[in-house]
Amino acid sequence: MLSKSILITGGTGKVGKQLIQHFLNKKYKVIFTSRNEEKIASLIRKFKNEGHNNKSLNGILVDLEQEKAFQNIINWFEKRDCWPNILVNNARNIEYLKINNGYMNRKNWLGELILEVVVPYELVMALVEHPKSQLENVINIASMYGVVPPNPNLYEDPKNESPINYGVAKAALIHLTKELSIRFASNGIRVNAISYGGIEGRVTENFKKRYAKLCPTGRMLHENEVAGAVEFLASNHSLGMTGQNLVVDGGWSVW
Repeated sequence: MLSKSILITGGTGKVGKQLIQHFLNKKYKVIFTSRNEEKIASLIRKFKNEGHNNKSLNGILVDLEQEKAFQNIINWFEKRDCWPNILVNNARNIEYLKINNGYMNRKNWLGELILEVVVPYELVMALVEHPKSQLENVINIASMYGVVPPNPNLYEDPKNESPINYGVAKAALIHLTKELSIRFASNGIRVNAISYGGIEGRVTENFKKRYAKLCPTGRMLHENEVAGAVEFLASNHSLGMTGQNLVVDGGWSVW
């Protein structure tokens, strides 16, 4: 028997896949979004081949950057008359992190802010205001760079490797978390964020070595360490928490 239902935006990305795997194993009904139909089908096949029930995993094809994309998501739930208990705002677009000779252009600034702040806001509002809503928990995926600025010593070329719009957008997402937690407390909805440190998988060995020297735990996060914090915030073990930013960065932001 499936327990609660969780909606994960950006489900085909690195973090999204880890979350889907974890919550399927925990017998949640998992719904995820992606703008790539082929990736949706591939991911569903993967988990079906691993023995998961087809009914426990569904993908929604939607481009979250399109105006009123949230309405497509609402329509999907209305047609099936099933509503998520938990929302994880996790969508990313790495195209907006490209730097041109040390300068971040306006298009990338706006794209990052829309996807990281406006889209989560619109989706939360749409789900909360729907008369059949069952939403009780929102978890926003932020970053340690929303808490502290990047350390230039981590990069070989900081001006061209450390996108300034990323951290600013994540900081805004953390503040959005606090705002929404107050606005929806009377609805019985908790809203929290998680600020992860660097996660292994897309970096060189030299980068990992530099990172290790700057982090108290001496390493980046492993991919399988991502889901634990989300499960905690999604569970009854965190019922007393709302408006908080849970930092999971190996101590990076401590010093």
